[in-house]
Amino acid sequence: MSTEAIAKRLVELCREGKYEQAQRELYANDAVSIEPEGLPPGMAPSVKGLEAIYEKTRHFQGTIEELHANHVSDPVVAGNWFSCEMTLDLTMKGVGRRVMTEICVYHVKDGKVDREQFFYDVH
Repeated sequence: MSTEAIAKRLVELCREGKYEQAQRELYANDAVSIEPEGLPPGMAPSVKGLEAIYEKTRHFQGTIEELHANHVSDPVVAGNWFSCEMTLDLTMKGVGRRVMTEICVYHVKDGKVDREQFFYDVH
């Protein structure tokens, strides 16, 4: 798959809330997932490997009490890289309602996502 095709498919699945399906279809087995430095305790850290990425996603989804809205922008593609903006309006267990906005950057190698990195303010 081309980077553009992967980007469009990832955005499509994320808009539907099918994050693990996107990972299963589109990610390399040795992919890395990078979070910002300084995350508070209990937040999922940066990980390497598809199984660790699945677990990180499940952990995050387990913190959600209610999802009110999910927005994912169209992707911007540049060579083997693409990015999109994601915004979640959600109620988190023990935290309350908040809006989380981030820039997501992905790298594609050999037809698979081999790196994802998220940029957002750590509160």
